[in-house]
Amino acid sequence: MARADRLLILLQALRQLPAPVTAQRLALETGVSARTLYRDIDSLRAAGAVIDGAAGQGYWLTEDPALPPQSFERLEIEALVLAVAELGVRGEAAIVAAGEAALAKIIATLPEAKQRQAMHAVVLVNRWNRAPATTLDLSLYRQACWEERALDISYRDANGAASRRRIWPLSTVYSEDMVILLAWCTLRRDFRKFIVSRVEAATLSDESFRPRRAGLLRDYLDQLHRVPSAAISRQ
Repeated sequence: MARADRLLILLQALRQLPAPVTAQRLALETGVSARTLYRDIDSLRAAGAVIDGAAGQGYWLTEDPALPPQSFERLEIEALVLAVAELGVRGEAAIVAAGEAALAKIIATLPEAKQRQAMHAVVLVNRWNRAPATTLDLSLYRQACWEERALDISYRDANGAASRRRIWPLSTVYSEDMVILLAWCTLRRDFRKFIVSRVEAATLSDESFRPRRAGLLRDYLDQLHRVPSAAISRQ
């Protein structure tokens, strides 16, 4: 791993892990020896990071030079903490990790008093009838949406009938107990919803539908909003 990349990982670990973070934990996060870790801490300090602590005590990031200072009201901080906590209840692993990393970056830019508010927020998320965490990997669907590239999918509907489709993916939607892919189906020449757990295979094609995604999604959402929400989630 390049040294610059390693220092970025170390800085992010200091932002995200509960302070104080031991040298052993930081060395594990960056994949280096303790001796190299101490040198990397010194390098970050030389670059302007205010890192308190020492070997045997643990370390914590007091001032982050890589991020500009932010100003949030306490209620805004509570909203951010709640949003990421809610994401942890419903989202897939990659999105949850990204949300936690983003929140850590935001907190690292706050004054010390605001950081304490974020770490001791009064809002919590719990679900007594919590659905199992999703094990779906949605990375391919996100990539296809952002790149506006068609997907070839093998799909099995609620009746067990199998079909192969080429679709233009528009958005993924998290409902209470499933993830739904909104798409334009080139076979039916119409909008369709696909329950992601029923997609048996998906392959990214070379066909581009850029720049039509935004317009198609807007039209589809307008259409869906004219249908009762219960019907939308179960189709």
